[in-house]
Amino acid sequence: MTAHADNDASGALLEQVGQALADGTPLLIQGGNSKAFLGRMTAGEVLDTRAHRGIVSYDPTELVVTVRAGTPLAELLAALDAAGQMLACEPPAFGDGATVGGMVAAGLSGPRRPWAGSVRDFVLGSRVITGTGKLLRFGGEVMKNVAGYDLSRLLVGSYGCLGVLTEVSLKVLPKPRQCLSLSLEMDSAKALARLADWGQQPLPISAASHDGQCLHLRLEGGEGSVAAARDRLGGEPLAADYWADLNEQRLAFFDEGLPLWRLSLPNNTGPLELPGQQFIDWAGAQRWLKSAAPAERIRSLVERVGGHATCYSHGLVDSPFQPLPAVLLRYHRQLKAQLDPQGIFNPGRLYAEL
Repeated sequence: MTAHADNDASGALLEQVGQALADGTPLLIQGGNSKAFLGRMTAGEVLDTRAHRGIVSYDPTELVVTVRAGTPLAELLAALDAAGQMLACEPPAFGDGATVGGMVAAGLSGPRRPWAGSVRDFVLGSRVITGTGKLLRFGGEVMKNVAGYDLSRLLVGSYGCLGVLTEVSLKVLPKPRQCLSLSLEMDSAKALARLADWGQQPLPISAASHDGQCLHLRLEGGEGSVAAARDRLGGEPLAADYWADLNEQRLAFFDEGLPLWRLSLPNNTGPLELPGQQFIDWAGAQRWLKSAAPAERIRSLVERVGGHATCYSHGLVDSPFQPLPAVLLRYHRQLKAQLDPQGIFNPGRLYAEL
């Protein structure tokens, strides 16, 4: 499968970056803008990647796809699904307009993350327009080329602050032969204890969440292993679309109301006493919190257990992402200066200091 040449708009993107560098104009890099609610508010000239789209190459036997950044995420997922394959990291779209470039820039992963890996783990290579006005290629298109340090993976979760991603090569995986979802009624403390125990056993769990009343599990794998786990765990059947609704924040918990926080925690962290309502995801490593408590209080409580907190409610706090310690901030600044010396790419989107 090869994309049409007329969907290659890298020349136009390169020209716009060159003009911005000449004029000293900040650029707001975006695709479908479905994740505009994440990060700090910024200003500048919009650089829209959506004209640069299409699957450049895809050979299902190689488990690798190369795709342009402006390609709709739904288009890529449909092509993979037709071949019986998937992006195992389950990136959320948060809207019909989500693009592959935005998926990489945000670096968000879905329920399968603790078992299969994050977006970063599936990036093999990329093409990027740097802050020196050059279109460069990093990494490779086969798995054997990913050994060692790779700038491509550094771009994941950078929110466009380091360069304009134009193309990415991704590792894909076959879809599981069998998939079954279950609900078991128990409190959160018991659920977290069970998950910690099950994590040491060869159970085919690929998603786990707790909504305050029930532990929800997804089992994936061969028919025999899924059936055996189902018999052992018990529980009631759960609709398969539950996980997509959780990933896209369509569950009732995410309805508008109190500010929403994403808490990233060490594995096997027990129940947390936090102000507001909690929803446990990623077997406890990711938790959602709806709370009107001050950001400083939430972050202080989460930091005590070695975690960090991101605010998903746009404009609520000046620094939606967890503020960086001085040492890490220095490294971020040095990296930004190397890749974007004039500071024109999404300035301040991650942190005011960048």
